[in-house]
Amino acid sequence: MATDERHARLAVVGFGLAVGAAWALGVFALGIAAWLSGWGGGLVEALASLYIGYGPGFVGAVIGAVWAFVDGLIGGLVVAWLYNRFR
Repeated sequence: MATDERHARLAVVGFGLAVGAAWALGVFALGIAAWLSGWGGGLVEALASLYIGYGPGFVGAVIGAVWAFVDGLIGGLVVAWLYNRFR
């Protein structure tokens, strides 16, 4: 199969890991910010309805980050696979 010079293929697993890590970091930071300053409390509540155990505080932020990593990993895998499939 010849390589198409116009479009690079995405590394599906690498992209999924990157999206998962970025989303987990953001969700963790939001949980810590809500705990320390109260900022983003409404968004934390909304995400807590999806991520069981997520909430403001260190433990809640870690639990949310684990959920977010899995969620982002799956989403990233799907997006990269679809990109490679339809490019």
